[in-house]
Formats: sequence, structure tokens, C-alpha cells
Amino acid sequence: MGLVEELRGGPAALDTSLFIYLIEEAPTFLPVVEPVFTAIADGRLAAVTSALTLLEVLVVPLRHGDVALARRYEALLTHSRGLELVDVSRSILRDAAALRAATGVRTPDAIQLATALAHRCPAFLTNDRQLPALPGLRVLQLADFLPARHRRKVPPLVSER
Repeated sequence: MGLVEELRGGPAALDTSLFIYLIEEAPTFLPVVEPVFTAIADGRLAAVTSALTLLEVLVVPLRHGDVALARRYEALLTHSRGLELVDVSRSILRDAAALRAATGVRTPDAIQLATALAHRCPAFLTNDRQLPALPGLRVLQLADFLPARHRRKVPPLVSER
């Protein structure tokens, strides 16, 4: 079963890394994430991500003075059909604090996971193997959907930056 099929049945929650892989055309992961974003654009898949994602994707382009890249990220996150950029509300922060207290997960991850749970997403797509299992939310790893020839090359915590 392919990744897009795995994500059916509700909105998919997307971690920051997917947006980086798409915009910066990461050679290893672009073939995995491109079909996800195509399905979102075509209306076959609804998706959400935390507004925290905007902060995370803008840091490196702004640090390097790449305003054009920063604008591409912001346009993708704020003007994509089928993708909801979810504000970090007080309720999400409370839920994130509870997740952090219960599991020890890092604050950014807790916010992403709390956003996914608040929007009743059945799956959270990431490349972070340190995320805890949570009731009602399947954590799907991008690396698990790579063609077999690439799987051995990918370290447990992948960063293509």
C-alpha cells in the first residue's frame, strides 16, 4: 500500500520536514512527499499542520537572506488548497504541555502532535523516529515508504539540510 492510501480516512497531519523536502526538492524524499502534496492539491487528501511549521521552515531562508525561498514556503503553507495551517491556540498549548509531561517529547513535537489530535487526524506523517505512540494517532515514518534501495542509507533521524 502506498503512502497516500495509508493517509486516507481523515485529514493527515504533516510535520515540518515534508515541506522542506518538497520545496527544496530533497532527492531522497521528494518521490515520497510529492504524491502526498499532489493528492492534497487534487482534493483527494485533506491535511493540517501547525503554524509552528511556518516558524520552522522560515528560519534557514531568513538566516541566509533568501527572501524568495521564505516567500515560497509561506505561500505553500498559507495558500494551498486542502492544507490547513492551524494556529497555536491556548487549547493546543495546554494539550501539548500534557503530552510533554506524559511522554517527555520535545516542545515543537508536542505542539505538532497536539495539533494533529485536536483536528482528529488519524495519522501524523514525519521523519522523526523519536515520537511516542499515541492512542488514536498513527505516527507514519517517511523513511518507511522509501524504495528499498534507499532504506538502508537513511539514518534514524533524517535531516536533509
